[in-house]
Formats: sequence, C-alpha cells, structure tokens
Amino acid sequence: MTNHQITVASLPTAALEARHFQLSNVPMPEPQEGEVLLRTILMSIDAANRSWMQGATYRDAVKPGDAMPTYAICEVVESRSPRLSSGDIVAAESVWADHVTRPAHKLQKLPKITPLSHLLSVYGIAGKTAFHGLLSVGQPLAGETIVVSAAAGSVGGYVGQIGKALGCRVVGIAGGPDKCAYVTDHLGFDGCVDYRAGGLFKALKAACPDGVDVYFDNVGGQILETTLPLMNERGRVVCCGAISQYDTDTPTGPRNLPGLVVVKRLRMEGFIVMDFAHNDAKATRALQTWVAEGKIKVSEDIVDGLENAPAALIGLLNGDNTGKRMVRVGPDPA
Repeated sequence: MTNHQITVASLPTAALEARHFQLSNVPMPEPQEGEVLLRTILMSIDAANRSWMQGATYRDAVKPGDAMPTYAICEVVESRSPRLSSGDIVAAESVWADHVTRPAHKLQKLPKITPLSHLLSVYGIAGKTAFHGLLSVGQPLAGETIVVSAAAGSVGGYVGQIGKALGCRVVGIAGGPDKCAYVTDHLGFDGCVDYRAGGLFKALKAACPDGVDVYFDNVGGQILETTLPLMNERGRVVCCGAISQYDTDTPTGPRNLPGLVVVKRLRMEGFIVMDFAHNDAKATRALQTWVAEGKIKVSEDIVDGLENAPAALIGLLNGDNTGKRMVRVGPDPA
C-alpha cells in the first residue's frame, strides 16, 4: 500500500509556483512503539507555510526535499501507545500526506465537534489566533475602534466579529468590492476599505473619524505604514502576520518607524497562537458562546484533494480565499 506525499522540489526566490512542489508515492509509514499511524482528514493552509520556506522562524526552515509541514486534523488508524486508540481524532503537526506516523505524546486528542472543519476554523488555529491576539495583545475596550487587515481572511474575519461582540467599532481592510461587501454585509463589520481602489489613507481616515485604537495587522508592508499615522495615542498594534512580504524577494517595511511609535506612545507586539495555549479552553468557551448566540458566523474555504494543496496555498497568497482555507484530504469518520 502506497502513501501520497507532497514535497518541496525547490525553494522560491519570488512568487510561489506549482513547480516548487512535487507529488509522489512513498511507502506507507509503520508506527513504532509509542507511535500512532494517522489518516489525514483536513490540512490547514496558512500564509505561514510560505514564510517557513524563507528561513528559520519559530520553527525550522523548510528545505528542498522536505515534505511540506502543516497543521492537520487526523484520525488514528493504528495505535502502539496506550494514550490513543484507533478512531480517535487528533490535532497533529504533520506534513502534506495521506498518512503519517507521529509520537502519541505529541498529539492533542480533540473533542467531538461536527463538522470537524470547525476544529481548524472557528475553534482551531484561525479562531484562537483571533481571540488570543485581539484580547491578550490588543486589549480592546468597548467603544474603541479596531481596524483589521485581510478582513475577509481566516483570522481577520474572526477578529472583527469578536471585536463587535465586545462592543467595539470595527473597520476592515480587504481587496476588492466583493470582499468588502462580504465583510460588512455578512460578517457585520461597521465598514470596510478596499485597498486595491487607491487612496487608502484618505478612505481609512474617513472610515475611522475618531482614529484607531487597535490595529490587527495581518499583512505588514504598505498597509501597516498607511495605518500607523491614524493610530490614537496609546494605541496597540497587534502583529499577527505579514502576508504582503512572504511572496517576494524584496520585502518592504514601514518607513515611519520608530518615530510614530515614540510620538504616539504606541505598543507594537508580535505573537503566535501557541504563546497563549494555556488559555485555549477559555478561548473555546467564549467562541462557542458567541457562535451559539449568532454573534460569530463560521466562514470556511475548503479545497478538495491533497494534490490541490499547492494551488490552495498559492491562491491564499494571492488573496483568493474567503474565510479559513483548508484542504480536505479524506472524509470525516462516519
């Protein structure tokens, strides 16, 4: 029995392309003592996948020949550990493949939530990143103004909805009129600015007449530079990602640092979701409550087929997703 796997054929120096990946058949892995064999159900597709190809970050750099790393929801097929049993659903640091083996002690057994895709979106990486970043780093108060870039994306959409649930005014930044309409009409933001339409500073200033108290930054670069002058004194900038910088060999940064940070006494802080894992249970309870109350709408963008993972990542980097993007490799258990 063979196993399908996607490896990195070569590292890109500019835009990521399909030729940078290779789909191949490899032997079916066999679990050793203390390990389990996993069947991949869903794989998370994130801008971070691209950043790992640029060099070491909070994890080792991805090199040519490596199977592409991912966060995945999997089913235990065979267990050689008392920690897990066949049929258990787990979260795993995995790779783009049909099957993998992993040490049981490094896996997280997941609760019974249907559909399983919600464990990658609202109750998974996307929702928890939004919750922890906004509350623990941004620390918004009711009545404040929050601006969110990549507002139609996997994290940004939840940031805005959480902000609304907390009593804040929320303005999104997204690419194109359709996405902006989705952000306001479906997700309930108070406004959304189309960065592709030109005149971003003027439009954002008009949408935030009282300035910006919290900016949740998913893109970096020019949009971050444009937003900083609109920050109020003691404003907070939550640095979650820099998707505008990942797919180029000539990254740019804000030219108005550190001047504006000093003059406005701003606080800029980066984070990754694992920093606040100790608060994950609180995040899940809050998110489940808001979903049940209709204050958060779950938005998912699911691409079918392991072979389509490269196209799914390339599309994400080009902004063609709405909501949390993931790849379905196999069906949910019956």
